[in-house]
Amino acid sequence: MDIANQLVATGQFRVLKVPLGFIKVLEWVFAIFAFSTCGSYSGSFRMSVECKNRSQSDLKIDVDFEYPFRLHQVYYDAPTCKGEKTERLFLVGDYSSSAEFFVTIGVFAFLYSMAALSVYVFALEKYRENHKGPLIDFGVTCVFTFMWLVSSAAWAKGLSDVKLATDPDKVVQEIPACDVEGSRCNEVHDPKMSGLNTSVVFGFLNLILWGGNLWFVFKETGIVAPFMRAPPPQEKQPAPDTFGQQGYGQQSYGQQDPYAGGQGGYQPDYSQQGGYNQGGEYGQGGYNQQGAPTSFSNQM
Repeated sequence: MDIANQLVATGQFRVLKVPLGFIKVLEWVFAIFAFSTCGSYSGSFRMSVECKNRSQSDLKIDVDFEYPFRLHQVYYDAPTCKGEKTERLFLVGDYSSSAEFFVTIGVFAFLYSMAALSVYVFALEKYRENHKGPLIDFGVTCVFTFMWLVSSAAWAKGLSDVKLATDPDKVVQEIPACDVEGSRCNEVHDPKMSGLNTSVVFGFLNLILWGGNLWFVFKETGIVAPFMRAPPPQEKQPAPDTFGQQGYGQQSYGQQDPYAGGQGGYQPDYSQQGGYNQGGEYGQGGYNQQGAPTSFSNQM
């Protein structure tokens, strides 16, 4: 209990709340139901053979069969309606390969799901290190998805054959005593196949679970990460300025006050005859730096 409380306190079980861990729990549970409903099955059916001589009849012929459904090894004793003798007869078919294959995949899927859950809970950071763990997990998940498809389809076909081989209406026709004049052969009750039908359903449910989990395991590999990044936000372009660079601004009068001095001010350029000279005089009769008019004595 102390270990469990510590794990809860440190948040180790949070991975079970996300699809990666939650689906793995479902895979673990459904794998148990798949192989247990098939591997633990046992059924029986009953037939009756009524001879012309009632003392030679047998109204309770029970036939028992079970996993792995090697029906050719299942036998029963039926009357011959020719005296007190009985005849040993066998069922037809061997469907152990598909049944054992289905159960084997279920057992290995159960073991792998349990191991993966342990890694998710106790070593999640190690699992995500260098993305090696997710890559291995993705590969194994692909294999089990394919195996569930093959095994479920094979067992579904095998189950349909088992139902035909254990149908009392079919089996009773194989009894030689039923061809004797005056005898009657009937079925008493059919075998219950609900457990085997459930195993097929869980097999295809496992196929859906493992196939759906491929996406969540694939995201952990980091392969899809570069394609899921959001595009960088685009900067908003400033509105055009009617008095910008080509108008009343830098090219005409500079960035500063057009009537102020300095580098960016209004600096008209005139020739030496019509402008300001270096000394601040306007030609020969201009103004000096103090703005006072010069004398025209030199001209005169």
